Amino acid sequence: MGAWLYILRCADGSYYTGTTRVELEKRIAEHQSGHFPGFTSKRRPITLVYSEFFDQIVDAIAAERQIKGWSRAKKKALIEGDFARVQQLSKRRAPFDPHGSRRVASRRSSP
Repeated sequence: MGAWLYILRCADGSYYTGTTRVELEKRIAEHQSGHFPGFTSKRRPITLVYSEFFDQIVDAIAAERQIKGWSRAKKKALIEGDFARVQQLSKRRAPFDPHGSRRVASRRSSP
């Protein structure tokens, strides 16, 4: 059984990313009505801005987890179908600290 990955734009401009096995229209209506308490119930009305169907639920969930970690700009590029921008925003901006996963600021040497 397949599943939908979807992104909603909430009334406050935030994005919500989710997955569902039920019909997408039904799940969106549940968000719109506030059927389930949570993030979107306090930020209605919502608008569906992106959806993609996956043949396997595990693939939809993996994509959801990945997208939830993205910046707002990268999500916006995906929503707009600007895949070159998604790729550009995927590039690392600062080197990683070798002793952890934090990014370190670039240091300029003095002349």
